[in-house]
Amino acid sequence: MKGPHALIAGAGIGGLCAALCLARAGWRVTVYDKAKVLEEVGAGLQLSPNASVVLGRLDVIQRLKPFSLSPRAIKIRRSRDGAVLAEMSLENAEQRWGAPYLVAHRGDLQRVLLEAIAGEGRISLHTGAAVVGFTSCVNRVEVVVEHGDYRVTTTGDCLIGADGSRSLIRERMVREREGPPGTAHAQIVHPTDRPIYSGRTAWRTLVDAGKVPDDLRKEETTLWLGRRAHLVHYPLRKGTIVNVVAIVDEDFRVADEAEFWSSIGAPKDLEARFADWHASAKDLLRAAPQWRKWPLFDREPIASWTAGRVALLGDAAHPMLPFLAQGAAQAIEDASALGEALAGHRNVEEGLLAYQVARHARATRVQWESRRQAQIYHFGGPAALVRDFALRGLGGEKMLSRYDWLYDAHTPRA
Repeated sequence: MKGPHALIAGAGIGGLCAALCLARAGWRVTVYDKAKVLEEVGAGLQLSPNASVVLGRLDVIQRLKPFSLSPRAIKIRRSRDGAVLAEMSLENAEQRWGAPYLVAHRGDLQRVLLEAIAGEGRISLHTGAAVVGFTSCVNRVEVVVEHGDYRVTTTGDCLIGADGSRSLIRERMVREREGPPGTAHAQIVHPTDRPIYSGRTAWRTLVDAGKVPDDLRKEETTLWLGRRAHLVHYPLRKGTIVNVVAIVDEDFRVADEAEFWSSIGAPKDLEARFADWHASAKDLLRAAPQWRKWPLFDREPIASWTAGRVALLGDAAHPMLPFLAQGAAQAIEDASALGEALAGHRNVEEGLLAYQVARHARATRVQWESRRQAQIYHFGGPAALVRDFALRGLGGEKMLSRYDWLYDAHTPRA
């Protein structure tokens, strides 16, 4: 099969979407992922219209709809008494922003993306294959792929690093730009380009809807705000389960910082943190069969996502805290912009630079806004009183308008 050839490191949501977008733009695509099996892991995702519009163009949204749900509203409640501070109707989300607002299980989205890829002859997917090195040459990129005990070198026209917040591709790109330690060139890149613990941990679970209080089973996304903690929940899979995320300010220590992925959380620890919350919220937490903890790491934005024929995408380019629920959505936007940029430029390096220009400022803004939202959500004392008063004063319509810049699917992204 003829056509330019893209290599993608990482088969997460961003990598899979990028493969589909590039294939639709006429590229051959090879995707590598170090996992031997792409398991349906994770929990719920909020797919705001800026993401669902891309999935619609990829014909993925129709596959996903039987497993997804359109919340009727976003409701913000106060932790101590359950009072509703604001309610934003999503009944007209598609009319307002140009695409539906959906919630879905990450595993369901991953599955329908893999189904779409299986039907696309231009894409090949290799699991148990880790990209461990690369060289960007004048007219190609050379990539070293590790398959178990042996390594092979392959070539393509570009390499896309969609390998997550601890991206090896990003690490190598930054290292090459820095030059030898102590040189003037080393100052071009932020000297501490590494994941930094944010001081917060996400506790996640899925709860049988039959065990959830009636007032928390509605088809809406509910956000509870408390001192140094907040809680989000919404139904999934036709309302049979409820996705629950509790994010708390806490210390996090591991013997090896590389071991930062999920671990089992002790329910008693979480219950103690939410002891003074409203009874409905505590009943929801007690209904959880098991908790998994994800320490939330952050990174400073970097000036460039590209180096020759190599580019970063998704968390590898712009990892962000989940306070705007935009991690997956921004990776999906990246994929769309990448496909459009490489379709519109014969020169690969120019195309990758055009992709960066289209996406960098917006993704960086979302990173910063997510950090800012983190502070607001976890206010306590007088600051929380001011926040709650402001939320009530704004009302649902004015609150929605504050998200138009983020959700509007009518605005071109590339």
